[in-house]
Amino acid sequence: MKYISTRGGAAPQAFSDILLGGLAPDGGLYLPERYPQVSAAELAEWRELPYHALALRILQKYIDDIPACDLKMLVDRTYTAQTYRYCRPGRDADDITPLTTLEPGFHLLELSNGPTLAFKDMAMQLLGNLFEYVLAKRNDTINILGATSGDTGSAAEYAMRGKKGVRVFMLSPDGKMSAFQRAQMYSLQDENITNIAIRGMFDDCQDIVKAVSNDADFKSRFKIGAVNSINWARVLAQIIYYFKGYFAATRSNEEQVIFSVPSGNFGNICAGHIARMMGLPIAQLVLATNENDVLDEFFRTGVYRPRGTADTYVTSSPSMDISKASNFERFVFDLVGRDPAAVREFWAKVDAGGSFDLRDTPFMAQLPKFGFVSGKSTHADRLATIRAVWQSHQIMIDTHTADAVKVAREHMSAGVPTSLPMIVLETAQAVKFSETIHEALGCDPSRPKALEGIEALPQRVSVMDADAAAVKTLIANRC
Repeated sequence: MKYISTRGGAAPQAFSDILLGGLAPDGGLYLPERYPQVSAAELAEWRELPYHALALRILQKYIDDIPACDLKMLVDRTYTAQTYRYCRPGRDADDITPLTTLEPGFHLLELSNGPTLAFKDMAMQLLGNLFEYVLAKRNDTINILGATSGDTGSAAEYAMRGKKGVRVFMLSPDGKMSAFQRAQMYSLQDENITNIAIRGMFDDCQDIVKAVSNDADFKSRFKIGAVNSINWARVLAQIIYYFKGYFAATRSNEEQVIFSVPSGNFGNICAGHIARMMGLPIAQLVLATNENDVLDEFFRTGVYRPRGTADTYVTSSPSMDISKASNFERFVFDLVGRDPAAVREFWAKVDAGGSFDLRDTPFMAQLPKFGFVSGKSTHADRLATIRAVWQSHQIMIDTHTADAVKVAREHMSAGVPTSLPMIVLETAQAVKFSETIHEALGCDPSRPKALEGIEALPQRVSVMDADAAAVKTLIANRC
């Protein structure tokens, strides 16, 4: 299996090469040359597999440059009950991603039972093991540069802390994350972890990562890699739980399901899109945004219109306070028939601060076949949804999951086939956003004992302006 760039200007690469590289040299994102198809026989076999065995089957379709026995070792090491042990009382940690049924046909897929209580752990723990393995084989090192709006940073740092040959430089928007999220990242004292708070929004952090990654000389000299969802391995690892959720919510492979996904950077739902392209029976993908509704606007109108920093809202679902969704380029590549010239044309406009409009193009007619519907949620919606789920089920959901629940119910009431199971991806535990939970319910969410008092720990972070050159200087001085 070889990987190609969405912009067509990079030679096909093997998995291990793009694992360490992040962005393609032409500024595009890597995707497989084709999506491997899953047969009916494979679906029948996979239905009964535990999570780690299912993960191996899916990863083997995309990774052919790591020996099968080594890949199995890495997967078995990653997906253990000990790692994903922070599930709700009464749940079986061996399930890794337990399914909670709120009512017949309406489910939460728990993805937040890992060490940082967010769905990013599902992919990042695997990424840490893959990085260490490939670097050891090549006797090499890497400097990871990432940007986070809340959960990617802590998941990456917890996955990479202590890993041989790996340094992490993580950018986050200064003061824009919850206190718990900041504490998870900034309290880490590991020598290979550097936190940088950027005066600005997440998009400023993401722009710096792209600017540094597009400096080919600097990237080569300092061996810059990526763990953001621009890294294909992140998206690949997330495909797995769509299959697991489908099997948990259905009785036979003749059934279809709907997934509702809170979406900021489009990585999580992009994995669902790819699972659907592989043949998983997904009828629809419900994309839920917060007040930063660029993606909702596109799926409603065909216009992709990123906002500037000044027009990006700071919300109570901060991990989705994103205007330019990095992974959206991967979907558009498929939407335009994998034509890199069209992608280059569209992203030349985006990179120049503009937008693109598909309303009068042949691509608009193709959009419905990909199964996307969308909607947005506001702070008031989040509070009402958190209250409703707590009052009806005594389950606390976080703010991002609340966005997905709200939009899912909205589409069900508007005529989405109610006979199909609706699976909402639960993306974080409520404790990560305790301020909003307290506002909604008048009480604080519980947290694992291991994380009690984390906000009071000493924190280590450098605060900087949104300046790519200054970030380069910091990286050079620490390497």
